[in-house]
Amino acid sequence: MSQLHADLVALGGRIATFDAANRTVAALAARDGRIVAVGDDAEMEGLVGPRTRVLRLGGAVAIPGIVDSHCHPDSYAVRLVKWHDVSPGRVRGKAELLERISSVARAGPPGRWFVGYRYDERKSGGYPSGAELDAAGNGKPVFILRTDGHIALANAAAFRACGVPEDAADPPFGRFDRHPDTGRFTGLVRETAAHPFLGQIHASDAEDEIAEGLERVFAECLSYGITSVYNSLTPARAIRAYQRMRDTGRLRLRVGIIASGREDGLIEALIAAGIRTGFGDDWVRVIGVEWCPDCSTSGRTAAYYEPYVGAKVVGEVEDNRGMLLYEADDLKRRAIAAHKAGLLVCIEGVGDRGIDFALDAIEAALAAHPVDDHRMRVEHCCYVTPPILERLKRLKVVDSSATGFMYDLGDAYRANRGEAAMRWMWPHRTLIDSGVPAPGHSDAAVCHPNPFRAIWSMVNRKSDSGQSLDPREAITVEEAIRAYTVLGAWSGREEKVKGSLEPGKLADFAVLDRDVFAIPKEELREVRVTRCFVGGVERYGA
Repeated sequence: MSQLHADLVALGGRIATFDAANRTVAALAARDGRIVAVGDDAEMEGLVGPRTRVLRLGGAVAIPGIVDSHCHPDSYAVRLVKWHDVSPGRVRGKAELLERISSVARAGPPGRWFVGYRYDERKSGGYPSGAELDAAGNGKPVFILRTDGHIALANAAAFRACGVPEDAADPPFGRFDRHPDTGRFTGLVRETAAHPFLGQIHASDAEDEIAEGLERVFAECLSYGITSVYNSLTPARAIRAYQRMRDTGRLRLRVGIIASGREDGLIEALIAAGIRTGFGDDWVRVIGVEWCPDCSTSGRTAAYYEPYVGAKVVGEVEDNRGMLLYEADDLKRRAIAAHKAGLLVCIEGVGDRGIDFALDAIEAALAAHPVDDHRMRVEHCCYVTPPILERLKRLKVVDSSATGFMYDLGDAYRANRGEAAMRWMWPHRTLIDSGVPAPGHSDAAVCHPNPFRAIWSMVNRKSDSGQSLDPREAITVEEAIRAYTVLGAWSGREEKVKGSLEPGKLADFAVLDRDVFAIPKEELREVRVTRCFVGGVERYGA
């Protein structure tokens, strides 16, 4: 009977289900966006009808759709549409950056800003000076956001445009770097000191521009097998954009909302409206809420108990141990209120001091409102020393691990914290053996969204340049993929609908160009996705 026929049947593959039995099957069938059966070819062929699409995999490996459980597609989208990409792949050195700024500034109308993103001074010849940015800008404002999003460069015209005088005091939880000899701005602004510039630049952003950029971002995500993204620090206008895209059929993958604690009143409004984790549907769902009290190790602002090592930037403070961006009691109050309201609490912690700060707030929330299966998350959670590991276990906190940092930023971590510190940086072998759940994420556009680059680093324990990140913490390919599928979905309380390929779950999966479980581990970063399906519909095909 036609009502029993599947919409899609995939045959002749090696489908890694990642179910409880960790089965690999040859075939699956999907109807109305969900998997109805998995098994051998003969079983699935019985579900083929006149309107069924039959996908012959030809022995190819398929895996569950990737869940990137912490990334920033909304901000990435705006930058794709309106900003200039000045990453190492686009500018090969400082001189090329300055020439690009100069060329754009000469061509643009008076007062138009040059705004760049993804600058990495370690890979592009260092930071340009304020004087160099002034000359390149030709009297126009210039603002360059470092790849981590926590540090930026601004020229004198940008300071003037934002009404920041030369004698301005440092804002709370931020710093305008000054030259130690002259006391004048170097152009480098840290944390909240970047907010006046970002506020002015983003003031003209429109929901339509966000939606346009998101279509491009999601097309890229699908090409890497990513079928779900959890948008970290989501502002209200992005929430509106996602809903509009869903209503108009422009949303091609699934979005989890982690609402931003940076936007005044947003989380309070969710609490007042009774919005809880899980609100929404399979396309747009509220995952939780987030605050960002810790910063960037690659940018030398994340909070550690021991000072940074390696070369200092001109104007950097002595005995630099990073900074925290909230008062402890204020963060605890916010976390308690959200947790009591049924919202999953996510707090960023990068360095050991920052992770402890996040755990203090989570512990206060649990003391005020005990919940056993709470799944509260420390975001990024990089430097997990043995004492922090014990706190994570005792409090049953999720290590939401910034695995993308390993590949793209590993060299900077080694330079800024020292080789010995890599023993406890993203220690996935220890986390798994200790029973601490540690889903992986890209933090894109801070890092590249391709999960197979991070998986390569998790298995090989190397940065993109091949520097060691301590092989004692290496894990298997299966464990690394599980961090991006099963654990990603579980960390957002979506394990009943995604993360594995089982009857009743969403038909979200990716087909790979090689057997990811059998190839030499050095080839993992070369893995390519040939097809990607969301709800049984092909959304990407190479």
